[in-house]
Amino acid sequence: QEQLVESGGGSVQAGESLTLSCGFSGRDFTPLAAGWYRQPPGKQRELVATISRGASTDYSDSVKGRFTISRDNAKNTVYLQMNSLKPEDTAVYYCTAGTFIGSAYYPNSRWGQGTQVTVSS
Repeated sequence: QEQLVESGGGSVQAGESLTLSCGFSGRDFTPLAAGWYRQPPGKQRELVATISRGASTDYSDSVKGRFTISRDNAKNTVYLQMNSLKPEDTAVYYCTAGTFIGSAYYPNSRWGQGTQVTVSS
């Protein structure tokens, strides 16, 4: 049974950077895609970044140019480098493993517990 554990969240000032990590276990991670979601307080969860098994990446417009998703298959880990953080980036961030069907990303049913990112102005 796969498990995902996020880490690296915290409280920062606007303009600063954070790197989130997601450790994956329970099955072979290499053939899977991965994605980071976030849920701001009182809002719906949104997909912000994905990475295919071949390391192709995609981003939501709200984070494009500021966030970078990457993966290290040898460590079964996915990262989210977040630069130039804004107060509107404040959210709980979740990582997922999943698959692409065409250009659409479908997360697996199991999610991590999330990590809180708070950006103050």
